[in-house]
Amino acid sequence: MKLKKTLFAGIAAVVSASTLLGSNVASAQKDWPTKSVQLVVPFAAGGPTDTIARLIAVPMGQSLGQTVVVENVPGAGGTIASTKVARAAPDGYTIYIHHMGMATAQALYDKLPYDPMTSFEYIGQVADVPMVLLGKKDLPANNFKELEAYIKANGSKVTMANAGPGAVSQLCGLLFQSRMGVRLTNIPYKGTGPALTDLLGGQVDLLCDQTTQTIPYIKDGRVKAFGTTTMKRLPAIPNVPTLNEQGLKGFEVKVWHGVYAPKGTPQPILDKINAALKKALNNPDVKKRLEDANIDIVPAEKISAKGLKDHLDREINVWGPVIRKANIPD
Repeated sequence: MKLKKTLFAGIAAVVSASTLLGSNVASAQKDWPTKSVQLVVPFAAGGPTDTIARLIAVPMGQSLGQTVVVENVPGAGGTIASTKVARAAPDGYTIYIHHMGMATAQALYDKLPYDPMTSFEYIGQVADVPMVLLGKKDLPANNFKELEAYIKANGSKVTMANAGPGAVSQLCGLLFQSRMGVRLTNIPYKGTGPALTDLLGGQVDLLCDQTTQTIPYIKDGRVKAFGTTTMKRLPAIPNVPTLNEQGLKGFEVKVWHGVYAPKGTPQPILDKINAALKKALNNPDVKKRLEDANIDIVPAEKISAKGLKDHLDREINVWGPVIRKANIPD
């Protein structure tokens, strides 16, 4: 009898401790956040991803009641930052914003220390940055049909700049060449800045670049715009047709961005982060500043875990074959 009482007492103590632990965990999730949240950016300050991160950080912090601090962790095409976040404590105090590089990493790098599809919790897509296929001012072609003929006639004599191995500008250029059935001479630079400078100076023929820095040059006539990489024409340059409507059916490249958290982050916390993200993207000031930078906020249904996960899966299937076929880096 004494043994039975002792056993029951032990069980009761374990149940009580478990209940208390569960209560503490639930309370911690309910009270979250109680300190600042780190929003990790995988690139240096000043780029499009960093710009978006800083625009949403302040209103997200206001919604959460704690400061959201942007932390730049550049290097290795986002691998360093992605690994840092994947290994961070799943407590909601470390979140991550990354662009389409999350979808290209597996094809670009051997033996990644994380898995884009399994190492993170998905919070939602954020915004898309469209791209434009540009040509130097004195290129003989004046429209896409003439560009097609020029490329077919000159082949590898045509030069195409990019921002380096794995950069979005390189991927866009390789997809363009794949769809055109040609191989141009690809010239890598250390960033889109110097690549665009040489395009403006006439040292290279073509460049696929983001609208955030190219629209002024298009409007000033300093470069030729042969087509946007979107399904619909862009309001900022309505006279520039899409590549899709000019024969490259389904050609779409956007520098999309998503927000993630370490795998295992509790759902109640993920829900709070998602709500703060949605509120930030509905902030009138944020919307105007993104619009002024030619950055498109994604539709509401994409600002969700499912929206981001489904999009990432599709993008991996799009870019994997392109990267492997091109044998990047080249």
